[in-house]
Amino acid sequence: MNYGYVKVAAAVPRVKVADCRFNAEQIEKEIIIADGKGVQIIAFPELCITGYTCGDLFAQQLLLEEAEIGLIRILNDTRQMDIISILGMPVACNGLLLNVAVVIQKGKVLGVIPKTYLPNYKEFYEKRWFTSACEVHESSIRLCGQVVPMGRNLLFETADVTFGVEICEDLWAPIPPSSVLALQGAELLFNLSADTEAIGKHAYLRSLIGQQSARCISGYVFSSCGFGESTTDVVFAGNGLIYENGNLLAASKRFSFEEQMVAGEIDVDYLRAERRVNTTFAACRANCASEPAVRISTEYVNGKDLNLTRTYNPHPFVPQGAALDERCEEIFSIQMSGLAQRLVHTKAQSAVVGISGGLDSTLALLVCVKTFDKLEWSRRGIIGVTMPGFGTTDRTYTNAVNLMKALGVTIREVSIKEACIQHFKDINHDIDVHDVVYENAQARE
Repeated sequence: MNYGYVKVAAAVPRVKVADCRFNAEQIEKEIIIADGKGVQIIAFPELCITGYTCGDLFAQQLLLEEAEIGLIRILNDTRQMDIISILGMPVACNGLLLNVAVVIQKGKVLGVIPKTYLPNYKEFYEKRWFTSACEVHESSIRLCGQVVPMGRNLLFETADVTFGVEICEDLWAPIPPSSVLALQGAELLFNLSADTEAIGKHAYLRSLIGQQSARCISGYVFSSCGFGESTTDVVFAGNGLIYENGNLLAASKRFSFEEQMVAGEIDVDYLRAERRVNTTFAACRANCASEPAVRISTEYVNGKDLNLTRTYNPHPFVPQGAALDERCEEIFSIQMSGLAQRLVHTKAQSAVVGISGGLDSTLALLVCVKTFDKLEWSRRGIIGVTMPGFGTTDRTYTNAVNLMKALGVTIREVSIKEACIQHFKDINHDIDVHDVVYENAQARE
């Protein structure tokens, strides 16, 4: 059993620009390793079979043919494996050249997703070679001898999860295609990218991916070009990132000269539960009209035993170190704001707090004191009441009194012993029988 987890990976293989044979071998090697680790879906960088920085070589028929031959080789050599792979390559279609992601499994091409948004600013010149998915009217394409679905609205359904794919710049659009895919049912989103490096850009990229995964309540797997791409005017650091609903699960090392793969388990059951709870997600789905998604069923495979590699914080609500101080300050601020609003609105002149000497009443008293201080009210307006009973020890009583004295609040003592004795008489309970009745009587009093 996988308990709702889906194991995914982002691979950053070494490439040689326009050397499709070499690139296919590297991709195949990473697929074999991932399959051995129990990875169910693996994503590779944008145009990984040819290399992203081929430039005007993309217009050469030989390169396009070699790319398809490279894909055929990968299909043949991985046909016995269960893993689903998502690869990037250029594909010609009725006189157009498309930058696409190809989804494959067990020797078959399941679907082809063209890139929607082509950057043509700063260091990017993609419109020089490629055509946007917006301008493609065909819904299928012949690739590697197979006629397969093609479009930006493809959803792939496995026995465990539904996923969609977008390419690089698509994520940077005001409304990314992944948003539409998520609303139509994609629980995992994959991005094949050729993200270039610049000072400060990486932090922005991580923020962007984290926000998109959170906004879509999804898993997001990002794989970007690494070592081997041309450095004529840009550098590629090789980013493999896996997010789950805004939280980073795994990240590759930047600027590595070796191939890399990061893998992680995404809790799909958790994502589904979050979507059911989030009524805004359902409302957005109803309000955002879009072309219906084309659903593609993948090959059914027997599930493998899950080896959980991600970690969970056993104390998620209690941070450590400096973060603990920040959390406590935030808690106090929230409580103070709520109490201050009530005091001001009701025009209360005082606050009465029962002080037992324990932790709960101590916290309540400290919140009152901080609130009165912030409102610039006298602490004498806080009336601390200690109510000694049968269960009150000298230690707790002394703590309560000393605490109130130290904070400078008004002190009142109201003993509940005689009242409890009278109550025991009224209900005919033996005062020497220290059972639940005995304890509840004190609590009620």
